[in-house]
Amino acid sequence: MKYYIIAGEASGDLHGSNLIKALKKEDASADIRCWGGDLMEQAGGTLAKHYKDMAFMGFLEVLKNIPTIFKNISYCKEDIEKFQPDVIIFIDFSGFNLRIAKWAKEQGFKTNYYISPQIWASREGRIKKIKRDIDAMYVILPFEKDFYEKKHGFPVQFVGHPLIDAIENTPLEENDSFRKANGLDPEKPIIALLPGSRKQEVQKMLDVMLSVKGDFPDYQFVIAGAPSLPDEFYEPFLKGNKVGYVSNKTYTLLKHSHAALVTSGTATLETALFGIPQVVCYKGNWISYQIAKRIITLDFISLVNLIMNREVVKELIQNELTSKNLKKELSKIIGGPERERILSDYKVLREKLGGRGASQLAARLIVENA
Repeated sequence: MKYYIIAGEASGDLHGSNLIKALKKEDASADIRCWGGDLMEQAGGTLAKHYKDMAFMGFLEVLKNIPTIFKNISYCKEDIEKFQPDVIIFIDFSGFNLRIAKWAKEQGFKTNYYISPQIWASREGRIKKIKRDIDAMYVILPFEKDFYEKKHGFPVQFVGHPLIDAIENTPLEENDSFRKANGLDPEKPIIALLPGSRKQEVQKMLDVMLSVKGDFPDYQFVIAGAPSLPDEFYEPFLKGNKVGYVSNKTYTLLKHSHAALVTSGTATLETALFGIPQVVCYKGNWISYQIAKRIITLDFISLVNLIMNREVVKELIQNELTSKNLKKELSKIIGGPERERILSDYKVLREKLGGRGASQLAARLIVENA
C-alpha cells in the first residue's frame, strides 16, 4: 500500500523513522512518502519536505512565518493528491496536521493519527476536529486513553511509548571510546546539557545552563548538539567556556552522564528512561509565555511529571530559571536522598509506559485498518 506520513520536528522524525521500519515489516512492498527528517529518509521514506523548513517555536515566531506555513499547507495538499495514498498518518505537529486532516477527510482519504496532539494540555475543544477528521488514533501516553475514551467518547488504541524501542534500538558507544573521540575528560563525571533543537530555545537556554558550570568544578559540562542545527551554531557558546560538545549523539551522552539540565520536551522523558536525574528548564519569549500560561491547563510541563501526575523532577520555568535556582537544584540531584528518590520514581515511570513494541503495534493496526 501507499502511506503518506507527516511529522514536523525532531522527535516526530525519530518516531516516524521507527514507524516506517515497522510498516515495512508489516507490508514489505510499502511505498512511503513523508514530511520529516533524515531519520525517516534513512528508514526508507521518500522525503517531500524536511522539518527544518517548518519548525517555528512560539506564537510570535508562528505569526512571523504565516506566509511560509500557508505555502507549506498548499504544497502538502498538492503532493498528497499526486501521490494518492491509501492512508495518511499524522505524527503530533497538530497546528499543521489538523488543517491537513480536515481537507484530507473531505477528499475521502483514510486518516490515522499516531502520537496524539496534546489537546489534554491546551485547547481541548480541538477534540471536535479530531472526532470529525480522524479515522483512527494511536496514543503513546497511558493517561491519554482515559482522556479520549472516558471524557470524550472517542475510541483510541494505547500502543505504548516508542521511545523505549528507540532507545533500545540505538547503538551506543562505550564510555572510554566516546570520551576519547569527543575530547572529553576520561575521569570527570558528566553533566549533560540538552538545550533543545530549535535556534530560539537553544539561544535562550544555553547561557543560563552554562552559568552554573563554575560552581561544579569536579564535573564536566557537555552540550548535546541537535541534528537540526549545524555545529557552527554552537561555536559562540563553546569559546572560552571550557565545555564539551557532541553532535547528534544525545543518547550516548545520556548513557554516560551523571545528571542533566534539560529543556522541556521529549528530552525530559528520554533522560528519565536512561535513568539520569535531571532539572527541567524552560524560558520562552515573554509574550508567547504569557499567552501559553493562559491556555495551558496543566500543573506540570515535563512529560515525566505529567505521566506520574506529581513532581518527580524539578521544573524551573520562566522567571524561576535563574543561575541561583539552577545551582541549588543541580546540587540536590548530584548525590544524596533526592537523587535516590528520582531514580526510584523513574522505575515506576517505565512500568507505566508499557513494554517494547509500540512502533510495531501501531504499524500493525494501521495496516489492518487501512
